[in-house]
Amino acid sequence: MWMEEKVKSFIAEQNLFGKSDKIIVGISGGADSVALLSVLHGLGYDCVAVHCNFHLRGAESDRDEAFVTEFVERLGMSLYKVDFETEKYATEKKMSIEMAARELRYAWFAEMKEKERAACVAIAHHSDDVVETFLINLTRGTGIHGLTGIKPKNGDIVRPLLCVSRAEVLSYLERKGLSHVEDSTNKDTIYVRNKFRNVIIPLFETINPGFRDSLLRTMENLQLAERFISDGMQERQSEIIAREGDVWRISIDRLHKYGNEKFLLFEMLQPFGFVSAVVDNIYDGLDGRSGSQYYSDRYRVQKDRRELILSRKTEDADVVYTVAEDATSVEVPVRLSLEVKSAADVVLQKDKNNCYVDVSRLQFPLTIRRWRDGDSFLPFGMKGRKKLSDFFVDNHFSLYRKEHTWLLLSGEEIVWIIGERCDNRYRMELDTEKVLEIHYFGDR
Repeated sequence: MWMEEKVKSFIAEQNLFGKSDKIIVGISGGADSVALLSVLHGLGYDCVAVHCNFHLRGAESDRDEAFVTEFVERLGMSLYKVDFETEKYATEKKMSIEMAARELRYAWFAEMKEKERAACVAIAHHSDDVVETFLINLTRGTGIHGLTGIKPKNGDIVRPLLCVSRAEVLSYLERKGLSHVEDSTNKDTIYVRNKFRNVIIPLFETINPGFRDSLLRTMENLQLAERFISDGMQERQSEIIAREGDVWRISIDRLHKYGNEKFLLFEMLQPFGFVSAVVDNIYDGLDGRSGSQYYSDRYRVQKDRRELILSRKTEDADVVYTVAEDATSVEVPVRLSLEVKSAADVVLQKDKNNCYVDVSRLQFPLTIRRWRDGDSFLPFGMKGRKKLSDFFVDNHFSLYRKEHTWLLLSGEEIVWIIGERCDNRYRMELDTEKVLEIHYFGDR
């Protein structure tokens, strides 16, 4: 049939997968996913169907699962099903239901891909989805990347139906005599995508009946522009950004050197979830005081002198880890080696990564945690107590460095600011018999 040939050509043009590859195919029971599985099956691909029951629509969710089970059985192929407590997951993760369902779905698809040793996971997005996504991104504020549409291939995820429209999908199902289920929420305009699909795009089509095709051609032009810009961005980013593990340092002075700071910032930060309004705030504060912080869902930008420090949000500020008396190593949250030695056998290495502690003064189990306001210690080699906040100021700690400092404690007393300074109360003395030798290898 003509649609199968169109999809076949698109798969080849976009190099989505090979004829002998095994494909994981997501199927909800809706028109798009039924068409996708039918087309790939008709083209002779080795498909494994996967279905998620999110239990968000009561009996309707179970109806969808029953339909998918019967449909896949008729095709004679394998089917995996999974049940999710989506609302519970969303509450625990403090995210929207839509985001929770998406996260659960794609994580499970990845598991199935590995289990089946498949080449990729096929999703049933079509060209109408591309148009809707363009308009949604446009209203939220985005850069050129957000206006180039849904990609046919993104890592392991492929979208073989991007070459056809929703109307073509429905026409295909009708000619093939295939039924599908309807999600009752698809007509509910409380959801943003449904409002675009059912209200806004039809309104545009009263002005230009060919609106969808016009927008798709515009996106093709934007894709060409994006590739051109991307080449220049890579060169500039290599000079502006320095990466240290999961931390990125953006030089404000080098950013100024190139000009177009707001554009460069958005292109660098948008992949980390920062929307244009937040980037505007970052831009406005580039030459302001240190200490400002800006957030996306999972990342944070901190203004520190002449740098912007991009890092993941810290979620372990209140977590306390224990270290047993017989422990010889620690792997989380920092990597430490621990060895009890006779004082006579200790060979001192005078650097920040080593700490030597009189065992008789320790109270086990030891604990490891982040620093807190009000913490103080007796710095090794000095007299008198010092607040950690003052220690950080005196040693020019950035906000990021302070928040990522770990403490080793005996009871409520600090034994070691790990990787920085030991406490004078736990130092070796002339009468020390046993020493706990600790070496710091870095954070996990």
